[in-house]
Amino acid sequence: IFGLKIHMLNVVKGSQMETLYPDYVSFSSMEEYIRLVKPIVERFGGRYLVRTENLRSLSPERAPDRAIVIRFDSRERLDVCFACGAYQAIMPKRTGSVDSRAMIAEGLE
Repeated sequence: IFGLKIHMLNVVKGSQMETLYPDYVSFSSMEEYIRLVKPIVERFGGRYLVRTENLRSLSPERAPDRAIVIRFDSRERLDVCFACGAYQAIMPKRTGSVDSRAMIAEGLE
């Protein structure tokens, strides 16, 4: 039987932001964020299912450079993870360095 699973999808566009707003993008901040976020996500039971820069967009108006899919066992675990102090402390490294769009998808396994 299938169980309800919670996924967080994050699509990141960095190179366009670098062209349009050269002072906005700091790839060193984003790389530091990536290094710091993984143990936080894992502490709350999040599992990275997809982390890739090998993408082909089906929408010409939005072509991200990277996609990340993280699975959590419950919506509560996801919410607690991204509300915790450790995550809140590093979130500006992501929001201040790249154009990132995060979504939550609830669905069956």
